[in-house]
Amino acid sequence: MEILSIGQVARRAGVVVEMVRFYEREGLLEEPPRRASGYRQYSEQVVTRLHFIKRAQQLGFSLKEISELLLLRVDAQTSCDEVKGRTEAKIAEVERKMVELQRMRQALLQVASLCTGQGPTGRCPMLDALDQQEPQDRG
Repeated sequence: MEILSIGQVARRAGVVVEMVRFYEREGLLEEPPRRASGYRQYSEQVVTRLHFIKRAQQLGFSLKEISELLLLRVDAQTSCDEVKGRTEAKIAEVERKMVELQRMRQALLQVASLCTGQGPTGRCPMLDALDQQEPQDRG
């Protein structure tokens, strides 16, 4: 088994050294053993875990959720169905965010359509529209 320095781990995983330290502080990576000189000693498994963390982040999982997924991975009692359930919950969350982003886009398009781009900001219809208080969405 090859022993890697923190710099080697970071390079192989495509992250910066400070990110490796951050994940250690957050508990996503175990603190590695140290040489007599005090330098950290990492295994190739740390690079694999960093790839897992990065991919999960790209899929929208928070650090807390990633930590939970990592725990599920080592828990012999965990079934694939439980992991699937968490993934389906993340899909539902993403879909809710997409609906909200579409609402925001429509509102911005409406506000932008009010403006000709001419005149002083004191009479800017876009800024005036932002001053208007809309009734709060109750749904």
